[in-house]
Amino acid sequence: MTHGTKSETATVNAAAAVPKREARIEVTWAGEHRFDTGRPGGPTARLDGEGVTGQSPVDALLSALAACSAVDVVDILAKRRTPVERLRVEARGERREEIPRRFTHVELRYIVDGAGIDASHVERALALSHEKYCSVAATLDPALSITTVAVVNGIEGEIRAGHNHQ
Repeated sequence: MTHGTKSETATVNAAAAVPKREARIEVTWAGEHRFDTGRPGGPTARLDGEGVTGQSPVDALLSALAACSAVDVVDILAKRRTPVERLRVEARGERREEIPRRFTHVELRYIVDGAGIDASHVERALALSHEKYCSVAATLDPALSITTVAVVNGIEGEIRAGHNHQ
C-alpha cells in the first residue's frame, strides 16, 4: 500500500474541509408534469407541476428555503448547548399575478421547543441563517422580502421584517 507525501495528505485534508462548490442534480420526466429529481445515485424526490404526487416546484422552493434555515437554527442552538426538541416551520409565500408568478413576499414562522431555549437566541439564529449561512436564501432575488417570526416554547415573538438578503 502506497501513502502520499505529507504535503499531498495535507492538500487532500484541506480539500475535504472546503465546502462543496458544485451541486449536481438530475431531473427525470415521469409523465404528465411529474419529475423525479435528486443527486446522481442518491435519493430522489418527486416534483409534480400539478401538486398531486409530490410538491410543485414552487412549493419545493419554499420548502428548500424553510428547511435550509431550519438546519441552521438547529445547528446554532445545539452549539449554544440548548438543543431543539421540536421545530416546525410554517412557510407562506405571496406570488404576483403576472407571469412569471414569482414570490414577492415570504413569511417563515418557526415554532421551536426545547428546554433552556431563549427567544433572543432563536431570533439571533434566524438572523444569522438568513444573513450569513442559508445558501437558499442567499440565492434568491435580493428584492424578495422575507419576514420571520419565532414562537419559542409557546410564546410568540415579534415579526422580523426586512430579511432582504444581499
